[in-house]
Amino acid sequence: MVVNSKEDIRPISYIKANSAEILTQVNETRRPVYITQNGEARAVLLDTDSYEKMKKALALLKLLAQGEQDIRQGKGAGQEEFFAEMDASFAADSYE
Repeated sequence: MVVNSKEDIRPISYIKANSAEILTQVNETRRPVYITQNGEARAVLLDTDSYEKMKKALALLKLLAQGEQDIRQGKGAGQEEFFAEMDASFAADSYE
């Protein structure tokens, strides 16, 4: 994602005076707006769809990291063992 410093970085005073315009921009462009205060970045404004996608991606990354940690600790199952367990589970479910 390319940040357009003229449009995507705004001081808090601009946000206060032009909030409707900024919300329209964020929702139309799907680019975040970086909000500055006293010349320093203080917050980021995102559209809700981008925020939800980011939350889902973060949750997936956490699951992957946990899985990698489990494997390093020997808590995982090999491919053959996994598929054998799945086959047994499906076979048991088909008889119920």
